[in-house]
Amino acid sequence: MNIVLADFNLHTPLLPFTFTRPTSHIRCGILTMVERWEKFLEQKVSYQTEDYLQTKYPLKETADNLIVAGHIFATQKLADKILELEIGQKLMGGNQVIAYRAKEIHTPTIELTQVLFTEEEVDGIFHTWDIFSKNGKALQADFDLLTTGRKSQPIPDSVQTVNPENIFLEEGAIAQFCILNASTGPIYLGKDTELMEGSIIRGSFALCEHSATKLGTKVYGPTTVGPHSKIGGEVNNSVIFGYSNKGHEGFLGNSVLGEWCNIGADSNTSNLKNNYAEVKLWSYETGRFAKTGLQFCGLMMGDHSKCGINTMFNTGTVIGVSANIYGAGYPRNFIPSFSWGGPQGTMTYKTNKAYEVADVVMKRRGLSLEQTDIDILDAVFEQTSKYRKD
Repeated sequence: MNIVLADFNLHTPLLPFTFTRPTSHIRCGILTMVERWEKFLEQKVSYQTEDYLQTKYPLKETADNLIVAGHIFATQKLADKILELEIGQKLMGGNQVIAYRAKEIHTPTIELTQVLFTEEEVDGIFHTWDIFSKNGKALQADFDLLTTGRKSQPIPDSVQTVNPENIFLEEGAIAQFCILNASTGPIYLGKDTELMEGSIIRGSFALCEHSATKLGTKVYGPTTVGPHSKIGGEVNNSVIFGYSNKGHEGFLGNSVLGEWCNIGADSNTSNLKNNYAEVKLWSYETGRFAKTGLQFCGLMMGDHSKCGINTMFNTGTVIGVSANIYGAGYPRNFIPSFSWGGPQGTMTYKTNKAYEVADVVMKRRGLSLEQTDIDILDAVFEQTSKYRKD
């Protein structure tokens, strides 16, 4: 049986993050959605996604295909139910298709006459703000999945802990002279991570492999820091996908950062309006600002975007892919992809310059900007040209 994770028409509500990846490669909890599905399904998957993403995230098709919604949180019960599907059947959760099995991947689900309903609680990522608002529940589930039946590396004597049984250190994790409070949720330190001295962590919190907190970092959960990243200052209820840095003082709250982002020193994100009103976020689907239903919502920043020192972000700011923001004052709360500038105005960030920077940044992590990456970014540049003024 061939298993495919599909975007199921959820590409637009999850922009800017799905400009550069399938929905299933979004990180929420400790794992990405695809990592979780592959653990429960016990099989590698391929992807049904946007055409320009298929080279990097290829699609495999056979005469027997099981297509699964990549934005849904995987559980063992749900995976078992999906694996029981026969050709011509679909699994529903409420009014949404969770999975179907067919001889052809592009079979319209309305043609599948046998419908199975699952009683299993089904949840997923439907909007960008779900990534941080549902992070706590996902983080707890992943912590249980990854640590049950395993023994943590010893917690050093210099580390003060609350609920140490809810703290797990993988091999190579370093922590000295820190405070870890796991009374409000688990704390997970991945392989070869480091909590520098003076870090104060209140769970739930995940620091994924090869990532670090800087001296005196303050974290309020639920927060996830993806692999090969650094954080400093104050971070609250945020998700960083990976390969990104917020290494200095400043506040980041109720926010999501993609990969290869950098937050300049002393930059701050507002996550609450002065009048305590509901936060609205830019919607690529409607071309206007949409209600989130949230009182707390900060920054949504796409891959390869960066800001200079002392940048101030308004509540509910959306920044696209490969934007470079700097200058005094508050920039707009919607910054299109490939923008260069700040409160005084922006111009187009030329792709040759943007790719030059991206390659330098990636080489610092032992990687390089491949042609497949450039092709994806070229497609994003063209798609988002209508939002830029020049």
